[in-house]
Amino acid sequence: MKPALKMSFLALGWAALASPSVWAQGEDALQVRSWAAACANCHGTNGHAQSGNESLAGGNKDEMLKKLLDFKSGRKPATLMHQLAKGYTDEQLAAIVGYFAAQKK
Repeated sequence: MKPALKMSFLALGWAALASPSVWAQGEDALQVRSWAAACANCHGTNGHAQSGNESLAGGNKDEMLKKLLDFKSGRKPATLMHQLAKGYTDEQLAAIVGYFAAQKK
């Protein structure tokens, strides 16, 4: 690759990363949606669960995050959720909770 073209790509990349809109979005929305999709087996597509399971769509962010962190730490007993919650960072769990809270009930 020619040095001038390479520098143009690098400058464009740095400009995109330096853009406030990129940082304001926080986690990549597609990535967060992908993490949330892992919850669909029990909690339904976009958090709309079938009867017998807890719906997450439109839930309270603070309450959902507290539950997940309690599962992760072992403060809240579970058959499966404690294992799943340990697979995410606290920040990732907060992003997932934000996704479900933003869904319509």
